[in-house]
Amino acid sequence: MTDTTIPIATREHTVEGFVREFLRELNFGQGTDLTKASVNDKYLAMARTVRHYLMVRWLATLRRQYQLQAKSVAYLSAEFLLGRQLDNALLAADLEGIVEEGLASLGIDLAELRDAEVEPGLGNGGLGRLAACFIDSLATMNVPCIGYGIRYEYGIFRQTFVDGWQVEKPDDWLALGSPWEFPHPESAVTVDFGGHTEHYDDAGVTRSRWVPGWSVLGIPYNYMVPGFENGRVNTLRLWSAQATRAFDLEIFNAGDYAQAVRAQTFAENITKVLYPEDSTPQGKELRLQQQYFFVACSIRNFLDEVLPPDFDLRKLPERIVFQLNDTHPVIAIPELMRVLVDEKKWDWADAWAVTQKCFAYTCHTLLPEALEVWSTDLLGKLLPRHLEIIYKINEDFMDELRAAYPDDELRVRRMSIIAEYPERAVRMAFLATVAGSKVNGVAALHSQLLRDKVLRDFSDHYPDKFTNVTNGVTPRRFVRLANPGLSSLITSAIGDGWVTDLERLRELEPLADDADFREAFRQVKRANKLRLVDVLAERDGITLDPDTMLDVMVKRLHEYKRQTLKLLHVVTLYDQVRSGQLAIGDVTPRTFAFGAKAAPGYKMAKQTIALINAVGRTINSDPLLEGRLTIAFPANYNVTLAEKLIPAADLSEQISLAGKEASGTGNMKFALNGALTIGTDDGANVEIRELVGDDNFFLFGLLEPEVAEIVDRGYHPTSYYESNPSLRRALDLIASGHFSGGDRGVFEPIVSNLLSEDRFLVLADYQAYLDAQARVDAAYADTDRWTRSAVLNVARSGYFSSDRSMRDYIDRIWHTEPVAPES
Repeated sequence: MTDTTIPIATREHTVEGFVREFLRELNFGQGTDLTKASVNDKYLAMARTVRHYLMVRWLATLRRQYQLQAKSVAYLSAEFLLGRQLDNALLAADLEGIVEEGLASLGIDLAELRDAEVEPGLGNGGLGRLAACFIDSLATMNVPCIGYGIRYEYGIFRQTFVDGWQVEKPDDWLALGSPWEFPHPESAVTVDFGGHTEHYDDAGVTRSRWVPGWSVLGIPYNYMVPGFENGRVNTLRLWSAQATRAFDLEIFNAGDYAQAVRAQTFAENITKVLYPEDSTPQGKELRLQQQYFFVACSIRNFLDEVLPPDFDLRKLPERIVFQLNDTHPVIAIPELMRVLVDEKKWDWADAWAVTQKCFAYTCHTLLPEALEVWSTDLLGKLLPRHLEIIYKINEDFMDELRAAYPDDELRVRRMSIIAEYPERAVRMAFLATVAGSKVNGVAALHSQLLRDKVLRDFSDHYPDKFTNVTNGVTPRRFVRLANPGLSSLITSAIGDGWVTDLERLRELEPLADDADFREAFRQVKRANKLRLVDVLAERDGITLDPDTMLDVMVKRLHEYKRQTLKLLHVVTLYDQVRSGQLAIGDVTPRTFAFGAKAAPGYKMAKQTIALINAVGRTINSDPLLEGRLTIAFPANYNVTLAEKLIPAADLSEQISLAGKEASGTGNMKFALNGALTIGTDDGANVEIRELVGDDNFFLFGLLEPEVAEIVDRGYHPTSYYESNPSLRRALDLIASGHFSGGDRGVFEPIVSNLLSEDRFLVLADYQAYLDAQARVDAAYADTDRWTRSAVLNVARSGYFSSDRSMRDYIDRIWHTEPVAPES
């Protein structure tokens, strides 16, 4: 491979060098000059200038990887929730000071250009944010990695509130241009769908081939993933769908303008939005199209573009491991089999042996309904050859099971990849478990429950396949960038090595007993609150009192996460004040901050959002409360807002029902930024509590075995309603229409659901939750005690770095080695 890159030394790390390149980019890239340039012109020119500094390292990384052909990780994920890219690029390239000074010399405020950047909405929550953290860590650790995903044109929707109800708007994040991506239409991949299969004779061997009905093109868009000040830049490759024949001039000239572009519209729908609403058959089909589209593009790209032309595919497991981030990319397994068996004409056994060594599967759920299944009718219509391959995989697996358990046909049927009821369908988690070299959960409790309950038969059959890798978050974005005040305080105390070795935060422990350090810590927290006050006032018109406890619950709106439990606490406090049971002077001033999006088709979640807003309107305007209890619910919670809200938080609400949350990563971000947690023993809460200590964590609620016992015994939520006067008053107040202008019917479905079903045991944990909140009030009243606990949360949470997560994946699953960049 010929070296035609610019030497690193020619890219000047000086203010003058940056200014010169910035002005050149503004003139020749944007076609304007400084006197006429808009804010967006300046932002785009600056972003492209900054990326020049990274591109030299990126090209060097690609060249070195091609030369060495070291084993890599291909991280397949339907989501990559990246957040804004500018600050991360400045940090990675150590350019912030140079850029700020250079722009200031031209009369430009860096902060103004920062605000011009639009965050890519390419994820829904923790799954996508985790993927972004992982690829950041791998680059920082010098591990070869390529992320593969989808370039959604509109991403996750932009949430707005109309009369308190969620209304989804398109997230037009590409409208003003995206300077961080590199399109490569010349490397487009053809992806087939539909049609039928046929058998043919190949020199005496009967083979199958797929005769597709239609095709689309996958256009790759490359993003740089820079490591932290180490010279390595990995790649994230996102795919966009286009028609193979986008425009029919003959039809257009005949006057049928809509029909002339129909093919392009149809193709582009595949990558139009993240998770299309799937309550209709058309929505389900589009989701499956999305999943197959991006994995087919990715496997084809890796085999044809990343590997050298003469590579021996029998050595593929020595070169790559495809990590399946949940079930969305699992269709990649039969796709690789199809390529090897149908296109490369391998024997089935040889292809299966290689395939089983190339994939590993991360399960991110404990909810049975979240373990994805696809009907065989839909698979047969859209991917007929893949369905045949899945049937063959399952047939061989059934033979293996019958040999192992000759007298247990019921077990064999339970483990079948093909479900027969309520409709014939492919269980994608089962397929991933059978085909993958490893299966991991994402927290110690989650992994144990996977083995003991969710995939118990498989764990018994393949005991060595199952392992745990507890999630983590990148300290570069979520401490170093999001919380500069705390970062400076930590660095002044222990040096800056913690940014890439987060366990060094342990060195802060003695300072929890240092009065001066505690005071400095409190000042950082207050400065973060004041920053948030400004952000919410400008962004949402929300007034926030920085002298209140900031009690935060931000996460995807789902019943198992139990936002309703938090809301019942708020309603109970409100009711106690208005009824005279609680004197207003005895109320700890609190701002309850919510952030949550509901899936467009999830009716109960959308009603819960409306109820939160309705309660907020009532209590925020009630003079009885004297402003001591308020709700702040900014719309469209995203990574950019998280980076301002999390560092300001005092209390982190992690209150899912025990045994339902896989891990969580928000809980880790809050602890690392000095918030105390009130939570159940669920997901990674267990490990957070064990590390920070019981005295620095507000534990409440049923344990997972107790939940299982109550459910098995028969849960009757009305018994809690009838026996607890506070709970009864809170639910009755909601049902009365007090928060809905007297209309009893608006929130009746929420109350009825809690009283009749309450699948996630909100009422069972209600009193324990209130008791824990009373302990929170008592602890918060002792400022020094609270601050000491907050410092210890920071000091003892270094384990939750995504760098540590990556080391665990490498040791337990991938067995890859770091590759030092060129000197």
